[in-house]
Order: sequence, then C-alpha cells, then structure tokens
Amino acid sequence: MVDVPTRPAPDHPCPTFARPRWALLDGAWDFCEGHPNDTPSDWAWDRTIEAPFPPESPASGLGLDRCDHPRYRRTFRLDDALALAEGERLLLHCEGVDHVARVWVDGHFVGGHEGGYTPFVLDVTDALEEGPEHELVIAATDLARDLEVPRGKQDWHDQPHAIWYGRSSGIWRSVWLEVVPAVRLDSVAWTTADTFGQLHGLVRIVGWDEADDLAVEASYACMGQPLATVTTTATAAAVEVHARLGKAAHADTPFLYWSPDLPLLIDIRVRLLRGDEVLDEIASYTGLRHVRVRDGVVELNGVAVFSRLVLEQAYWPETHFTAPSLEALRAEAELIKGLGFNGLRMHQASADPRFLRACDEVGLMVWADVPAAYVYTQRSTDLVARTLTELVARDRNHPCVVAWVPYNESWGVPGVADSPWQQAAVRAGYWLAKALDPSRLAIGNDGWETVAGDLVGVHDYSHDPEVLGRRYGSAEAVAATLTGDRPGGKVLLVDALVAGTPVVLSEFGGVTLRDGDDSWGYGEVADAEALVERVRALVARVGTASGLVGFCWTQLTDCLQEQNGLAWPDRTPKAPIAELRAAIREE
Repeated sequence: MVDVPTRPAPDHPCPTFARPRWALLDGAWDFCEGHPNDTPSDWAWDRTIEAPFPPESPASGLGLDRCDHPRYRRTFRLDDALALAEGERLLLHCEGVDHVARVWVDGHFVGGHEGGYTPFVLDVTDALEEGPEHELVIAATDLARDLEVPRGKQDWHDQPHAIWYGRSSGIWRSVWLEVVPAVRLDSVAWTTADTFGQLHGLVRIVGWDEADDLAVEASYACMGQPLATVTTTATAAAVEVHARLGKAAHADTPFLYWSPDLPLLIDIRVRLLRGDEVLDEIASYTGLRHVRVRDGVVELNGVAVFSRLVLEQAYWPETHFTAPSLEALRAEAELIKGLGFNGLRMHQASADPRFLRACDEVGLMVWADVPAAYVYTQRSTDLVARTLTELVARDRNHPCVVAWVPYNESWGVPGVADSPWQQAAVRAGYWLAKALDPSRLAIGNDGWETVAGDLVGVHDYSHDPEVLGRRYGSAEAVAATLTGDRPGGKVLLVDALVAGTPVVLSEFGGVTLRDGDDSWGYGEVADAEALVERVRALVARVGTASGLVGFCWTQLTDCLQEQNGLAWPDRTPKAPIAELRAAIREE
C-alpha cells in the first residue's frame, strides 16, 4: 500500500506544520490581576477563567471592562502521549497573548514575547522539575490606553464606541504543548514558483550538524492520489526542496491549481532522515496558485479574476475576537462562500490559522490586514513591521492568502499625505511585505492616501447608485475619481498612479437594517427585501461592468453598535441567502 500524505487533524492549531504528539491547554485556568513588573510570588489566585476566551468577554466567566495585567496559572501532566523519552524536548506554543507575555514553568522564567496578534514558541524542557505534573504561569500586559501598540478594532475606551469593539487582552488564542525530537524540522515555507506546477519549499532544521548525514524527504499528494516524493541532502540548516507536480491523476481536474472555483490542495509529508532512520516527521499542505497584476487586471493562475470580497471583523459578542469553537470558524467560511463572495478582507485582526484552513478548503481569497496602531512613533512603526513579519511567517503556506495590507485608512500614519517620514513608513511596509513574500500582492495603505501598492484600494460609502456609477463605471471614470472626485474629501493618491495599477473598491456598502440609539451604519433600509435591493443596486455599479477589478462589501455581520452586516451577530443572514447571493454575484 502506498503511504499517502494526509492533512493534519482539523483541530490542530498550526494546520500547515503538525506533529502527532501535542495537547491543548484550553479550559479552566487560575486567574488574578497583577501590576507592572510583578512576579508570581506577588499574585493571589482569586478567580478562574475559561481560556482562551479573553477576560473582557462573557465566555471567559469574568466579563471585565478592562484588564491591563491579566495573570494565568494551571498545571499540566507529561504522561501518555506527552511523556518525554530521552533526548526529546517539550515546546510551549502560545497562539495569541495580547500584548506582552512573560512565561514561567515550575517556577523558572522561560521567556516571553511582545505582539498580541502573532504566536510564539518556547522550549521549556530545561525548566521542568522532577515528576509528571508541572506548573505553567503566564503574565500578560496590555495597556488599554497605549496607542502605540497595534490593537486593530480593539477599543481603548472602557466601553466600545463608534467602529471599535470590546478588547481581547491576555490569552485569547490557544496555548498548547508539543513533544519534539532534539534534531528536528523547525519550519517549512511553500512557494508556487509559476503557473506551471512548480512548488518550492524551504525547510529549516534545528540541531543540524555538517558532520551528520541528514536528508529531507518531501512527499506530495492531491485528493488521496500520490504525486511525487523528493529527497534532498541537507548541506545547511536551511534546505531547498523543489518539485514539479504538473497534473493530477483525474481526467476532470487536469491541473492542480487552487482557485475559489476549484480549491485543490496539495497534502505534504516532510521527513527528516538520517540514513533509513526517521528523526522527525510533520504533516503540511499548501496549494498551487499564482497571483499577480498584469495589464491592469489581477490574475490568478494566469486568468483574470474579479474579487468579490466581504469585510470580515471576526468578532463574536460572547467571545470577542476569539472564535467560540472550531465549528464556528468553519461555519464562518461557509457562510461567506454561501453569500456569493469569492474572498474576504480580514480586517484589522490576524486570522485564526484554522479559519485560514477553512478558507483554503472552501475556496476564499483572503486579504490579510496588519492590525493598526493609532499614533505614529518609532515604536509603533517597529511594532507594525514586526507584526507583519511574524504574520507572513505564520500564514505564508495558506494558498487563500493573496494580499498583505500593512496600513488601513492612514491609521498609525495620520499625516501620511504630507509627511515624508510617514510616507516612508508606508513604503517600507509595502516593500517589507514584498521582500518577505514576493508571491503575493501588497497594498501599502488601503482606503485613501495611497503611497505604494500593487493595487489601489478606495473606500467609498456613498449609497447613491448613480454616484457610484459616475465614479467607477469605467476605467476613465475611475482615473478621474482618483485625481478629482475624492470620496469623503480624502486625497486618494499621494504619488502619481503607476500606469496600469488596478483599483479595488475595498470598502463600500455598510447598510443598516435596523436603527437604534446605540447603532449605526452608512445607510439604512427598512426590511429584508429593501436590503437585498440596496445590495443589488450598489453592486451593479461596481461589479464586472465597472472600471474596477474588485470590491469589498462592508460587512459580514453586525458587531455591537456597528450594525451594518449582512448577517446578525449570531451569523443568521438578514435576508434569504439565495437572494443575497444573487445580488452579490450580479445574477
């Protein structure tokens, strides 16, 4: 029987780099609130919290208004699948701790991390005391009023206001343990080289010694059918693996390319070998796809594609920016697909990697925003760049991710129209994204005041179809709008538009179905029928017959006081989904 690579388990927190021996630490933790520069000896554990739900959320069991210094403690056991054999190591993974984390194991400080939207990993083996049971303590610091910190849509007020929502301080994504060998695979990065089925991999090794005879074996499969196995000798700690996968074994799918219409995925098994001995093995996957701008259009796999995106805030009333369950993440992707969109813009928050897996599997293109800071300083610029760098490293294997967005609406660079320094920050964000990941598009500052980008993103919340038609109905109309009409009174271009740069209406719509004292949107309708007609009328003026190459509808769901979603907060569509789908797809 052929040993065919398979995809990691659906619940694995890192779906493109998975080993079999791991355990989630989600559940009940001891909890207290601390103060600056304290240590575990200072803390009195007076409450429990249900992690990874943030302390401000109802699902955590606390529902705090504000928590600048959350502290966590729990025990774990190293038995059964986690029992360490001689030479094995124990890694602690934290998928999201906002904003600064400090970690102790069995009373020993083992490290920390700054950055609330990106994961970190610590080797805690040397801190383990004797015995199967061990203590883990995590201290977080997330100062609500620190506007230099990338916080995205998290409010700095005690209560949500305007377009900002409840906070997610401290642990807000899974914490988990993993048993690994001392000499092991450290990471993989897959890149589609072109539109001819070439897949390149960069595999990094921990513990590589030039005196050791190591090799990397990569096996590929699609839909259960083996494609290729490539073995490469390790001559350095970073090993390049190249494969030409070409065509599938199925006559009805002659090419293996991933797209929203046919989201084919390549399942990959990577082994680290010493002769015939398997030192380490991981399960991974990716997709063959190639995205670029050419001749004024966006091409996916060499074919022009019109982007029908929706603004995804990824916010739930009971759990805030943490999804309530694995099932909720999958349902979110299926809802977006069912509404007729072929993609989404992950707005001002990093996506849960398991949500990106769902997008990979159902076929959704993702624009990935970098969460914004709200002032321009050297520190804020550094933190935004660091977040971008870590997000690219985390998400680059997901074929669904097609674009990086370092800045949005000049948040964090409020003087970019006139400041050479802030313009340089935006250009640096664009070029950093391209340097780290040239296989994807990048938009330096989305919305207005464009400085650099493969696309120009424009935000326009006019609800008059005639106005939208006048601004975007043709290529000539779009060009005139960029230099003259100025939706919202904003300067759209800081630098002259590079000839042929396509334009996306990257925020529009925002229709409110109900009105209240604490709710708002950019326009109102009276009932579900009127909502469908409003969507149909607006989309018709900015769709495939316009001078645009795509749009992004604001937004998927209501979020607290911002009640302008296509669905209610519980993800129930506000109108029959078939009717909304027909309007969005211009059918």
